[in-house]
Amino acid sequence: MPKSDRKTFPGPGFDEEEVDLIFHALADRTRRDIMGKVSQGEQSISDLARQYEVSFAAIQKHVSVLERASLVTKRVDGRQKLVQNNPETLRRATNLLAEYERIWTHRINAIGQILDQEKTEERKIR
Repeated sequence: MPKSDRKTFPGPGFDEEEVDLIFHALADRTRRDIMGKVSQGEQSISDLARQYEVSFAAIQKHVSVLERASLVTKRVDGRQKLVQNNPETLRRATNLLAEYERIWTHRINAIGQILDQEKTEERKIR
């Protein structure tokens, strides 16, 4: 979809590009696992890399994807790059999913009411 056609997503002030970045980042198992690890406390990229059977560069790339989506932040402490969760972005994404749940629940309930009305009308005709 061309950028000019992009609509603002419903919910907590995301545009579609932000939503794409967040859900792309969360679509990968390793990145979700990294999110879990840094949710327990700040960790260096080196410490994270030691916990996986992939290269240091691969973990750096995973962290960069998470950072681009604003799911984590990095800070420098001496020679280490420390990674920590950004709970606000995760909270906003959760709110967005809740908004979709609300929309779809409303639609499903409306369909149910229409079907109930049709059944009632059919019974009256018989």
